[in-house]
Order: sequence, then structure tokens, then C-alpha cells
Amino acid sequence: MKPTQKPSGKPSSAPRGKGEREKPVKTGVRSSFKPAGKPKTARTFTSKAKPSERPQSASFEEQRADNSDYIYGRNSVMEALEAGHEINKLLILDGQVEGSIRKIIQLAKDKGIVVQQVERQKLNLLTDGGNHQGVLAYISPYDYADLQDIIDKAVGKEQSVIILLDEVSDPHNLGSIIRSSEAFGVTGVVIPKRRSAALSATVAKTAVGALEYVPVARVNNLNQAIEELKEQGYWIVGADMTGEPLGTADLKGKIAVVMGSEGFGIARLTKEKCDKLVKIPMVGKTSSLNVSVAASVILYEVSKQHYGL
Repeated sequence: MKPTQKPSGKPSSAPRGKGEREKPVKTGVRSSFKPAGKPKTARTFTSKAKPSERPQSASFEEQRADNSDYIYGRNSVMEALEAGHEINKLLILDGQVEGSIRKIIQLAKDKGIVVQQVERQKLNLLTDGGNHQGVLAYISPYDYADLQDIIDKAVGKEQSVIILLDEVSDPHNLGSIIRSSEAFGVTGVVIPKRRSAALSATVAKTAVGALEYVPVARVNNLNQAIEELKEQGYWIVGADMTGEPLGTADLKGKIAVVMGSEGFGIARLTKEKCDKLVKIPMVGKTSSLNVSVAASVILYEVSKQHYGL
């Protein structure tokens, strides 16, 4: 005797008679009936895009109008690179170096832009889950000046001061120095491309409008910039604890002040290129000042000698 087979609840797979057709269940969603296979879950879309279309990142100009420090998406980043917009750094998804990403990386390297490979989680976090397509570029909200533009501003003048920042990495310090530079009549600020804070929304906010009046140049090599300034008649003055007291130093004429990085000071090779070293005498127990505070003190002394303050 064969065991009795319990009903499974599934429609029978036996062939139906000719002309037989199962009627679809009426619901609020219009659909077509498929007799075979598992039913597919309906996908919900919040935009008018077709279900087959993959959501794209906003264009370069749309993202830039957002006042963000970065843009993302292959087309947006490629557009910024080809247009020559200033890019501070490029983040690429680790291991993703094919297709248009390869072209983006090569174009960035040709322009001397720092390229860094990162994990997907970091890109997801930075873009708040946006469709980054494996690439993100930090952009500058302000255009950089050329070093020659800064030099040209002082042509025909007897007094000029330019400040060079050797790997100052904190954007708040950079913003504060730019603000002090505007207050004390600095001709321009020079920063290196690598291992340095770049112009950003944080820098602009800390500078409190000073970026509108003080040009900032970004150079590949700070030591080469120093040599160029020397050729234009500038004396290079470095801030260092081994220098002569600030109040006794002659800082008249065309002066380029070099400030070192937080905690490390001026690099050895850069220090060797300085014509003079100065220090800020202190009577307290602390051994040094914050770089932005030290820059303000030195710039005040330079301005006092230049303008008789």
C-alpha cells in the first residue's frame, strides 16, 4: 500500500488542459502572471529613473556649488581634472585600477596630484553612502595663485614680506596664519603640495574672509621656491630656536619668512637655505608657541619695521 501524499499547497506541475489559464490575483500593483518560477519581489524607486538605470553622482559643477571640500564619481572627477581645476588629493578604491579609473589616476599623476588608495568603507563614509564609483577628489574652494603672481605684486616696492609654510598640516593653523598675513600686509603665502594643509572650507572659515585678499601659491618644492625668491632679491628668514632674538634682527626690505611644521620645525635642507634665523624670546616655562601664534608675532615685528607701527 502506497503512503498517502499530503497536499503541498503548491500548484500542481502536471500539464493543464488546452486553453486553461490561471487567473492573476487582483492587487493594487499591475503585473503580468508567470506560471513558473518564484515570484519576484517588487522594487521600489524614489525617482523617475527607469529601474534599469543606475543612479549617477551629481556633476562637478553641481557638487562644487554645494561648497563641499570634495567631489566624487568618475565623470565628475574626470571633468574637474580635464578642466584644470585645483585638486588637493585623490582617493581611489583600493585595488580598483581598471577602465576609466586608470585614466583618472594617470591624469592626476601627470598633474602632480597626490593619489591615495583607501578602503571602500572610507569612501562610503565621506560620501554619506553616495555613488562614488570608487573615486573621490578633494578640491580647493579657492583658486591658488602662481608664485610669480605673488612676486609681481611687489615689483617696484622697497618693502615686501612673503610667508612660506614648511609642512604646516593643521588647516586651522593655516587659516589663522592667512588671517594674520592679511592684517600685517603680507604680499602672499606659499605652501608645498605634499604634507601640508591645503585650502579648504575649514581654512576659509578660520581665515574669516582674509582669503579674498591674500593670494596663496602651492608649489611642488619649497626649496626651489626659496631659490626663486632669492633671485628676485628676497632675504630668507627662518623661525628657529637657535636664531637671534627677533627684536634685534634687521627685517627691512624684501623678506621671506619660513615657518616650520607643528612639532618638527623647519626641515634641515630648508633651514640651510635661510639667510638668517630668528627666535621669539620668552620668559615663561613653555618652550615654544603654536605655529600660527609664532607667525603672528614675527609678522608684527616685520610690519613694525616696514611701516613704523
